Amino acid sequence: MRREKVSDMDGFELGTPALVCRWRLSKRHLPLQNRHMRALLARTVNGSRVSKELVAWAKQHIEWTLEQGTAENPNGVLMLIVDERGRAAMTCGPYVPLLDETASGLARRAERALEEAKSTSVAPEALWVASDDLLLWDLGDDGVQSGANSLVQQLAQTLGIPMRRYPGLAEAVLAQTITYSEVFLVSDEHGVVPASNAFGPHGQRMAQGYQRLLSETR
Repeated sequence: MRREKVSDMDGFELGTPALVCRWRLSKRHLPLQNRHMRALLARTVNGSRVSKELVAWAKQHIEWTLEQGTAENPNGVLMLIVDERGRAAMTCGPYVPLLDETASGLARRAERALEEAKSTSVAPEALWVASDDLLLWDLGDDGVQSGANSLVQQLAQTLGIPMRRYPGLAEAVLAQTITYSEVFLVSDEHGVVPASNAFGPHGQRMAQGYQRLLSETR
């Protein structure tokens, strides 16, 4: 997929990236498109909310060029890059699975996502932990959900699983100051990833629900 520009300015070149969104594709489609667009509208670039015009451009770009532009990577990753001046481009690349799926590896990713959220207002990944039949998660100070995390929260509500926000959850897992039975990461790029050394029924059900969504995408 070639780079696209928001305006018709000649000589357009993207500047320093201030926001990068990475969304998983399935069969040349974006399964969580509406959720991703809502989360995009809640994001910030240099302290200012992403404009409605940019979100409209992203929707139009996906509608008009996504199928053609993802021919080489139909199940890859769609990337939206916004520079410090609010100009945007989209590109598509192959999906690369995580190398470290341990509880500590997932917790470190969640910490990096929370750090990103300090400047963009939305963490693209969040850690979830099952403890005493309760699901705990941490979305950062603003508590704005990414597309994938809004899906998992809705799945948990549908299944009747109690949930509670737990600030500093990733740090607690890394420091081993919290007791848990399972850990899983929820990511716009990787979906639901149960920890290889702390997996259980809750994460498996969420992962199955996410994979079902991908498989049913047409």
